[in-house]
Amino acid sequence: MAKHNKPRHHAADSDGYTDENLTDQPEVKNETTDKTAQSQEESNGESEIVTLQQKVNELNDKYLRLYSEFDNYRRRVSKEKLEIGKTAGEDIISSLLPVMDDFDRAIALFGEDAQTDPVKQGIILIFNKFRTTLNQKGLSEIQAIGVDFDTDYHEAVAHIPAPEPEFKGKVIDVTQKGYLLNDKVIRFAKVVVGS
Repeated sequence: MAKHNKPRHHAADSDGYTDENLTDQPEVKNETTDKTAQSQEESNGESEIVTLQQKVNELNDKYLRLYSEFDNYRRRVSKEKLEIGKTAGEDIISSLLPVMDDFDRAIALFGEDAQTDPVKQGIILIFNKFRTTLNQKGLSEIQAIGVDFDTDYHEAVAHIPAPEPEFKGKVIDVTQKGYLLNDKVIRFAKVVVGS
């Protein structure tokens, strides 16, 4: 007996589709949806990169500003320390200036004829030692007699007629010596100016 080949039927699901129908049909994709999703992902990625780059720039800017502020602070503190070191003894040295004036007056009282007087020599020796010590600390006398009157260093206590025309506007006499401490005026020279 000959066997007939019966067509094979596949089991159908409730919708009438067979297994064969499911596997044989090509998968349909919506290309527009994929392209839109892909471009949206790219734009999200780019915007995230831009946002991160802005944050990096912002943080870098903050860092540079903070570094600059700290560097300025460090320089200012160093400068202040240096200035404080230079003028640390300003109060003490200023209080010793009347002693310098007293030495000058004491030496002037002896006069020129007392060059061999041992008391005068002793006072001059002490005065020179005292002045040298103060000079080592940065004290210097303001030059006054014969120089042009300068309000940065001199204080005029009197104006007198100049004995000669070349002394006009110049310091003729000093009533109190002026001093600088490391190029800073700690006492102005009180002077008489020719007019």
